[in-house]
Amino acid sequence: MPQSISLTNAQNTPAAIDLDGEDKSWQDMANCLGVDPDLFFPERGASTREAKEVCKGCVVRDDCLEYALANGEKFGIWGGMSERERRRIRRQRALARAAAAAPARTATA
Repeated sequence: MPQSISLTNAQNTPAAIDLDGEDKSWQDMANCLGVDPDLFFPERGASTREAKEVCKGCVVRDDCLEYALANGEKFGIWGGMSERERRRIRRQRALARAAAAAPARTATA
């Protein structure tokens, strides 16, 4: 899993590049910049409503969500979605990829 710089530190890094060289300059425009990170990593069973409210009108919400999906983030609220919601998206995408690949396999068989 790629190591990355947290959202609260993004403004202190040159061009917000993570340790794997991925451009994360989108974080500089995030609504959560400067918000207590603990809000986005609630204890099990605690409400995620406040964190999701911060994400609601964020202009980089999709970038944040895609970052979390691409990097396998298993904890916290990313792009306004919980771990469970992101798992559902990953499962749906995997099924869609498998379905798209299936006709190609049967055509070559």
